[in-house]
This record gives sequence, structure tokens and C-alpha cells, in this order.
Amino acid sequence: MAILESPSACIAAEEGVIAKAILMPGDPLRAKFVAEHYLENPVCFNTVRNMLGYTGIYKGRKLSVMGHGMGVPSAGLYAHELYNFYGVDTIIRIGSAGGIGEDVKVRDVVLAMGASTNSHFADQYRFPGQLCATADYGLLKDAAAAAERLGIRADVGQVFTSDQFYNDNPEANATYRKFGILAVEMETAGIYWTAQRFGKRALSILTISDHIFTGEALSAQERQDSFHEMMEIALETAWNAAE
Repeated sequence: MAILESPSACIAAEEGVIAKAILMPGDPLRAKFVAEHYLENPVCFNTVRNMLGYTGIYKGRKLSVMGHGMGVPSAGLYAHELYNFYGVDTIIRIGSAGGIGEDVKVRDVVLAMGASTNSHFADQYRFPGQLCATADYGLLKDAAAAAERLGIRADVGQVFTSDQFYNDNPEANATYRKFGILAVEMETAGIYWTAQRFGKRALSILTISDHIFTGEALSAQERQDSFHEMMEIALETAWNAAE
């Protein structure tokens, strides 16, 4: 089969190899972990920039998993190309996030209903107002149902997508908490906006890797190799989307 290379030269994959539904962690090694532990007969379709991507079979249906890197610009680039050049219609982000909410604890799962943000990524759309970054309701509903079926507690609510990992504003996190933000991360808003722009579907499923206020945190290795509950919810949700 012919190799299709994206305009940015960030993805090079055989035509038709990427599934309609794809899971996307930030870390490409987490994509490798998902492929090796959950997919039957996984095939690596992308190695460009070491942004590993795999396609395999999950419960009889074709699914893919691929990293998207860190930050809205990186996630937005990969989402744009997968939606527009590789036939993907559903992206489910599986990532880590810093806990903000009082009732959110390390290792908890959060389903991001919407993403407030300080990113200016959406300025390109010239939307006459503030464009709300929201999940696809069908995916959100399926993910909540999957979590209940698996016996996993999953909090549904708003997250904050930040352009800064190191924020010089010491009052920012307390303000996010005041407005009911459950967690802070760096990609969801960009993926949601991209999906909305092109009439596609997106959902962000997050595991709390550290808590901003308590200081508790998982190690880098724990972040790479754990998060099983989040992955299982995402796989069940993607399986439904792959019908």
C-alpha cells in the first residue's frame, strides 16, 4: 500500500491503516504500552519524530493509539491531520492532569465535559465571541456508562487547559478551584476546538497524576505504565465509536 505523508511531515502511514477511532496519550511510550497490553496483533504505523502510532484489534474491532505530544499546538497539529488526512472521526485523549478540586484525588479519573483555557489557539477561527471547547456528548455519555459498568469512579466536569506548565501567577490555581475546575492539563481545549471545527468527535479522559494543593504525585514511570482504569474506559468508549 502507498505511504501517505502528512503536509507537516509529522505522520507517515500506509493509507487506510489508521482506524476511525484513535486513543491519544501525550506520551508516545504510553501509546506503545496500550498497544502491547490491550490490542491484538498491533502494527506500528508511525515512527516519525518518535511519535509512535499503532493499530490493532480490540474485541473484534479495529482501533488505533498514537501520541500527541505536549501542549495545544502539538495536540492540535496531530488532531488536525488525523481528522483531515487519515480518515479519523473520533479522538479520545488519555492523559494525565493535576488535581484542583477538593474531592479529586491522585489516580482518580476525570471525564472532561468542557475545557476552560488561556490558550489563543481558537483565534484562528475568527469566531465572533468566545468559542466553548466541549466534548462530544455521545462519547461523554458512553464513557460515563463504561466507567459505571467497570465499577470505576469517574468525575465528570470542567478542566482547565493551560499554555503554561510553570505558571508565574501564584493565584491562578486557587481561582480555577473557585470556579469548580476539577483538574488542569495542557491539551484538551485544542483537541475539542479542532474536532468542533471539522465536525468530528473528541473526548478527554484524564487520570490525576498529582494534586496541586496536597503535593501528592506519581513518578514518571508510574505515569507511563499505570492509568489502567482510564485506558479501559477509553477502550470501551472507542469500541462503541468504532461500530
